[in-house]
Amino acid sequence: MRRPTGTVVPGGTVVVMTETAVRTDIAIGVRDLRVRYGEFEAVRGVDLEVRRGEVFALLGTNGAGKTTTLEVLEGFRTRSSGDVSVLGLDPGTERHRLRERMGIQLQEGGFVDELTVAETLELWGQLSPREDRVGRLVDRFDLAHRRDVRVSALSGGEKRRLDLATAVWGSPELVVLDEPTTGLDPAARRRTWDAIQELQDGGRTVVLTTHYLEEAEALADRVAIMHEGRVAVAGSLSEILASRPSSFSATLPAGVTPPPGIDGPAVRVQTDDLQRDLTAFLGWAADHGVPLTDLRAAPASLADIYLSIRSEA
Repeated sequence: MRRPTGTVVPGGTVVVMTETAVRTDIAIGVRDLRVRYGEFEAVRGVDLEVRRGEVFALLGTNGAGKTTTLEVLEGFRTRSSGDVSVLGLDPGTERHRLRERMGIQLQEGGFVDELTVAETLELWGQLSPREDRVGRLVDRFDLAHRRDVRVSALSGGEKRRLDLATAVWGSPELVVLDEPTTGLDPAARRRTWDAIQELQDGGRTVVLTTHYLEEAEALADRVAIMHEGRVAVAGSLSEILASRPSSFSATLPAGVTPPPGIDGPAVRVQTDDLQRDLTAFLGWAADHGVPLTDLRAAPASLADIYLSIRSEA
């Protein structure tokens, strides 16, 4: 799902995009965004860029300012200062023009309980400048068997899928999904991932928040993690993971003297060169005839980085 930054043209030449070209490829640009509530500054100088056609995950620790930042991008909250451009528009002053081109899934939908699933989507279609079909969406989000059921009778997961169906009505240029898979079972979560992939394949831009870090790893081209009102780390997943040490672990048999630098039978090693240090460790085990159990090796994960941001603050 992650794409190279260059473009291959006939003949095999790789053309690297110029800074000017990159600038025209920005769906969302945020510079020094600040939001204050009285004396409290919830967002403190945030810079963000979301490129057209990518899936961008905005993550954050509790109280990081992530939701406030999203509300500014959606036009629901007034910023205290800073520059914000969404699809070339200022969401603070051009919200109505922006809504024609953007779909939003909030953490809690504001549906009318008395309407059925189909009636809800039909009403949404009447309010939207974009065209779509109710049948396509109820099929896509596994709601066809609940088409004539009132919203009040839906489960939490079904309401979440209906939320998503309204957000992607008419395949808008930009889709903002706030915790899109909360409350979904694994099968429904996978179908939601597929729907997000379909949006990107169609050239749409997706911004999502999630508490499921494996979801961000699976879907996002780039990630930003907020903490205490600021962006603590941002970049492609490979760039972010490369900035943190990898690790390997194993268990030595009882009575075996571990190699230098390792204490006890439970081996836990963090390293900036996984191949070198793991090769040395396995070579030591082979040379000494030491059988290893529970051997695992892995690069840093997004969860490792998330936890380190919290602990380093």
